[in-house]
Amino acid sequence: MKITSVDVVQVEVPAYDPPFVWRKGLSGSEPAVTGAWLVLKTDTGIVGLSFTGRGAILQDAVERRLRAELLGQDPLAREYLWNRLWESDRMERYPVALMSVIDIALWDIGAKAAGMPLHQLLGSFRSEIPAYASTVTYSSIEEYLDVADQCLELGFTAIKLHAWGDPRQDAKLSLALREHVGPDVPLMYDGSAGFDLLDATYVGKALAEADYLWYEEPMREFSVTAYKRLAERVDVPLMVCEVAEGAHMATADFIASGCAGAVRAGPGLRGGITGAMRTAHLADSFLLRAEIHGGGLAARHLCLAISNTTYYEALVDSNPVRRPAEVDASGNVTATTTPGIGWESEWALNGVPAALLEMGAVNFH
Repeated sequence: MKITSVDVVQVEVPAYDPPFVWRKGLSGSEPAVTGAWLVLKTDTGIVGLSFTGRGAILQDAVERRLRAELLGQDPLAREYLWNRLWESDRMERYPVALMSVIDIALWDIGAKAAGMPLHQLLGSFRSEIPAYASTVTYSSIEEYLDVADQCLELGFTAIKLHAWGDPRQDAKLSLALREHVGPDVPLMYDGSAGFDLLDATYVGKALAEADYLWYEEPMREFSVTAYKRLAERVDVPLMVCEVAEGAHMATADFIASGCAGAVRAGPGLRGGITGAMRTAHLADSFLLRAEIHGGGLAARHLCLAISNTTYYEALVDSNPVRRPAEVDASGNVTATTTPGIGWESEWALNGVPAALLEMGAVNFH
């Protein structure tokens, strides 16, 4: 099998209405943007698809470098092509999400060639997985508590906070939510890299007191040493490597430092399907969980295939709360049966993936 064409099909992604935020100072839902499909055609007629909300960046990279790199290659040689992308990245410095777009399209071809949904090609571990409600940032503690009640009524069994990025207020919210829902509901907190070490320590002590399952990305992931120091000062498990560059290679250093209570993997920011699987297997070697970042079709397949992941991340972006379409009344996400990733159904939806519409174009939390 050979790749015969590499095309970029740009589409307009409408602005999210109503807009939402993650935390003070961090972008949330975006205005209208130009997204793009990557379309890889082969000499067997199989077409691989992938999507990015950064259409102009993908178009530029394909025109300058990636089309020549991919044309004539065997799309099933994913390991070879993944390594070729990293070689090219040394000078190009691609956004990690752009490299992931290529890898995801290659896996789409591979699963279609095998006649299997992607999770089955990867080696299915489960047929369904519970989803946790991953909040946007709301206006007050009272609103968060109301949203939490709605999430539990909709079938969610766990909740993750994205709060304001104010250490005192975030700590109060974390304690109030635990008191409100009781001791048996798993709770998580995502700092969206909003703190320095001192403030991260303050919030972490509150999360430990409230028995949170994990404390995610409290600081920028530039300094492994800062995370090591934080892990020494707080008793809540740290969820690390959500956006650290280098896929599994960066994750290895965080694990070696001893700071990782669990690690992030995912299709978008961690090197595509290949990077996510490498990260998951690395974490499994240390008996650590590799939780998948973000929702959508590719993430859904990974959640069903990876043994050491425990939840699917479902965005809760409104009040009143709307349950995402892929989450059932029991709060679970189930397996798909369509060969490949299933992008064709998203393509039919005006060319824009439903997950992007639900996330407000691009998910950067």
